Amino acid sequence: MRKIILLGYMGSGKSTIAHRLSNSTKIPFVDLDKSIEERTNLSINQIFEQRGEIYFRKLEREVFIELLNSPGNLIISLGGGAPCYANNHELLKGENVISIYLKASVETLFERLVSNKSKRPIIAKMNEDEMKEFIAKHLFERSFYYNHAQYKVIMDGKTKEEAAQEILEILA
Repeated sequence: MRKIILLGYMGSGKSTIAHRLSNSTKIPFVDLDKSIEERTNLSINQIFEQRGEIYFRKLEREVFIELLNSPGNLIISLGGGAPCYANNHELLKGENVISIYLKASVETLFERLVSNKSKRPIIAKMNEDEMKEFIAKHLFERSFYYNHAQYKVIMDGKTKEEAAQEILEILA
């Protein structure tokens, strides 16, 4: 039973590519954040507002471990911060785990996020300069954790189809 984990910053394409991989491989896809929302009947934003980040990060780790230990093959898309807390980055190299960092530059992420930033509360009220600086700072802080992934797929200049194909080659 293989667990394929996609990680990377918001806007890197984790969910979209996970869906494509799931369709190609017939391996079920689970979004970690959506699993947490289903369990709590709250949105991620509501969890942060009502219970705080510490509660969320503990629950995130608990659900992540449950998914890793579940029977059968699974594609798991992590939230952008998941590898950076509670030593979750150590779970990226577990037995029967294939972890893939969807690595994108600040420019690529900015281009993808600026058009639909209203859907992402953390950046919704930022102007373009603030947003670029925020992405650059976050990416720098998180790169240590993201780089624990076994594989890296560079997303810059690639379509989601090309990235999915590259991952299928890794999995072959």
